[in-house]
Amino acid sequence: MAQTLKEKTATGMWWSALNNGTMQLLNLVIGIFLARLLTRADYGMVGVLTIFTFLAGNLQSSGFTQGLINMKHPAARDYNSVFWFNVTISAILYIILFFSAPLIADFFHEPALVDLSRFVFLAFLISSFGITQNAFMLKNMMYREMAIVSCTALLVSGIVGITHAFVYRSYWSLAWQQVVYITMMNLGRFYYVPWRPSFKIDWQPVKSMFRFSSLILLTTMLNTLSQQVLTFIFGRMFPMKEVGDYSQANKWTTMGHSLVSGTVGMVAQTVMVEAGDEQEHERRVFRKMMRFTAFLAFPAMLGLSLVSREFLLLTIGEQWLESSKLLRVLCVAGAFLPLYTVFQNLTISRGRSDMYLICSALQVLLQIAVIVAFHRLGMLTMVEAYTVFVVLWLLAWQWTAHRLIGVTLLETLRDVVPFALISAAVMTLTWLATSFITNLAVLLIVRIVIAAALYFLVMKLLKVKMLEDCIRFLKAKIRKGGAQTDK
Repeated sequence: MAQTLKEKTATGMWWSALNNGTMQLLNLVIGIFLARLLTRADYGMVGVLTIFTFLAGNLQSSGFTQGLINMKHPAARDYNSVFWFNVTISAILYIILFFSAPLIADFFHEPALVDLSRFVFLAFLISSFGITQNAFMLKNMMYREMAIVSCTALLVSGIVGITHAFVYRSYWSLAWQQVVYITMMNLGRFYYVPWRPSFKIDWQPVKSMFRFSSLILLTTMLNTLSQQVLTFIFGRMFPMKEVGDYSQANKWTTMGHSLVSGTVGMVAQTVMVEAGDEQEHERRVFRKMMRFTAFLAFPAMLGLSLVSREFLLLTIGEQWLESSKLLRVLCVAGAFLPLYTVFQNLTISRGRSDMYLICSALQVLLQIAVIVAFHRLGMLTMVEAYTVFVVLWLLAWQWTAHRLIGVTLLETLRDVVPFALISAAVMTLTWLATSFITNLAVLLIVRIVIAAALYFLVMKLLKVKMLEDCIRFLKAKIRKGGAQTDK
């Protein structure tokens, strides 16, 4: 029996959440091992290259992944055209970056970056062979297979990275982990996706998608700049040890908000496209996604901010104490970033890549201006200014939602603010109730338990429909699993 859109959304959310949850758990374990084996400077070395890797990755896909997903019924020729375009662009980009490596090393005053960058950039060249397969899996909602592939790739690459770090104790461990991860992802995608590229290349599909996809490309690059500009600026202004502090804090923050963003983002565009052009239906889908995102993001990220100090000290050691201060602030920004994902997927699903581009371009320009304005006050102040800007810029994205489907600011506030206020109150009460505890391990456990219990209790007492829907869905999954076991 064919699934309804609601059932597809629920199933997609389930597998997406399971995938992202497992991924973040594995990342947590792997990250703890690597952070204990490597130094702050090691993380700084690889961290400053992230912006180049991400930008190159944006260029290689060129927005055609979203273009394929936005098509109602993409054919084999469409996938084949995008595949060869990605591979060609990636090969050209790698050659350019290979010869640019000395310039990158000079910019950051670190000669060792020449060889390191040339190796790290192999990751995006290898990934070009799997981008189209990933689009196929997203378009066909193969979330179970995507979960298996990504978790296997992370596990294998994590073992390689930890083994290398244990033996050599160098930043090359992080580089090897990235390259092995991408390679394993591609192997898994080729295993599950029935489509195969052919040498009969028709460039017409790429041409027909070019306007939409090129605007998505520019926007994605701007978003990358927005997310990585702090690391880039810090790499120029501060020693690698301090850059490593920020890189470590940013890594844990990203793991936290990606759990929510990934869960929502994996299904958002596909579901919104399938919702059709009926505005009221799309409004309901959009608002429910906003509530679901806020329901998860605020307690998760504000909770991580609450336990940031004891968490880092217990897991990766005292050498990362300075990172906890940055992590505490970044988590506040991280609580709002998943909401960006919902807004952005709305604009893409409506085919308004131009609006997506304008909003993102203004965001990057103003964000850089804010950061530069505070650069003399130190790294922590710059991060605080960045966080305030992230929160305020949601008003601009709200404007796009109002223009596209008529969602008002008041409606968005009703969907989001209650979860933000309840989460903030829960974390404040938890902090006050546990501030007398001195043992770090006890403090971490007690704060997590109290915060989770309080949040659940408040949601239950207020009879929040989002919680009821989640419980009902989980019970259905458990019953279904039990029935299959009995058979």
